[in-house]
Amino acid sequence: MLTVPVDAQTTAPAAGGASLTLVHVLSGMGGSYDPPIRLEDIHIIRHSFRPGDPEGLQGPEDLTEERVLAYTREQDLSPRRFPKTPPRYWVILIADGARRSRLWGTFENHGEVEAERTMHRLFDLRPNGFLAPLFGRLVVEWDNPRSWHRSASATSVAKLPVLEIADRDKVPFPGFDRVLLKHHELQDMVENPRYADWRVALAEVQGIYLITDSTNGKQYVGKADGAERILGRWRAYANDGHGGNVALRELIEDSKGNAAESDYVRHFVYSILRVFGPSTSTSEVDAAETHYKRALLTRGFGLNRN
Repeated sequence: MLTVPVDAQTTAPAAGGASLTLVHVLSGMGGSYDPPIRLEDIHIIRHSFRPGDPEGLQGPEDLTEERVLAYTREQDLSPRRFPKTPPRYWVILIADGARRSRLWGTFENHGEVEAERTMHRLFDLRPNGFLAPLFGRLVVEWDNPRSWHRSASATSVAKLPVLEIADRDKVPFPGFDRVLLKHHELQDMVENPRYADWRVALAEVQGIYLITDSTNGKQYVGKADGAERILGRWRAYANDGHGGNVALRELIEDSKGNAAESDYVRHFVYSILRVFGPSTSTSEVDAAETHYKRALLTRGFGLNRN
């Protein structure tokens, strides 16, 4: 049985001289289960981003378990477009370039939920730990982007080379005046080890920050003072999207009645206007916040209510 060295960086040659293929990985790791997970038990699905399509995955911000699950479980009625009885394990890849595809995760298929069938079939998919050590790390070369799913036992899968098995590169902190994060990037920043330098920097300063609604340009000026610091304040936004701010909460709540906009936080962009050292007085931070609210007119035309 093949054992894949998942704790070390691995780089394989591209197609034509590949020493490690996707089949090697699936067979090797599947063989460690009792009973073994065979290639016949696995279906491979490659999703690509479809900007502007509310029913698809529009961008990296949609790579949450909830969204990928909802998108994947709905399949065509025709067995010519998708297997009538798909296998138990679904391996999900995400397009990461022209032919590069990165492993997102795996689902265990518990069959179609026939009571939910409409114009599509809906499957009972549950997150599964098969291949978990490789989530986000395994990158393969997908031979035909137009062919978005196939059985792991298909001859073509044996030819898909592994390009790398490695952690993603560390993200260097760009400096306070160059911070610009979309909401899904903010969520990564507060948790992902790749952003460790960011968390160190933002945990040390108080500051004035700006949140912009990218759909209309409206802005919110906020402050992070005292022991909370910018990192602490932004953790709250990463968690619920509004951090307790009235106008932001209303935007999110109002959008819940529209399925296409149910995740309104995707539109928020975060930046920093000014930073202060940890010993700066609260009154000085308050004065700066007031100045930026006036300068950017965020009380009359933006999202500040006071």
